[in-house]
Amino acid sequence: QVQLVQSGGGLVQAGGSLTLSCAASGRTFTSYNMAWFRQAPGNEREFVAGLKWSGSATVYADSVKGRFTISKSIAKDTLYLQMNSLKPEDTAVYYCATMSTRQRNNPSRAPKDYDYWGQGTQVTVSS
Repeated sequence: QVQLVQSGGGLVQAGGSLTLSCAASGRTFTSYNMAWFRQAPGNEREFVAGLKWSGSATVYADSVKGRFTISKSIAKDTLYLQMNSLKPEDTAVYYCATMSTRQRNNPSRAPKDYDYWGQGTQVTVSS
């Protein structure tokens, strides 16, 4: 059984930085496409960033491009999301996710395509 355990997050002022981590147990999840999503109250879960299993491609939502960086540690089997220049509109619960099969394509932006999810971590950016 694959489990994704998130850490990081918290409260930060606008313009600040945070790093989220997502560690896997049950399999080497960094061998599969991975992604970060977020969900603000009253909103649908939205794609933030994705990383292809090979590490050869990253994709970002336009709203975070140039500010957020997705990466992974193969040795630690951990996914990261480095968030810089945070804005109040980045406030949300953030989730890491991965798939159950290896994909040829770049990471999907659709939550329905992901099979395993972290527990979520709150990020709050104050103005």
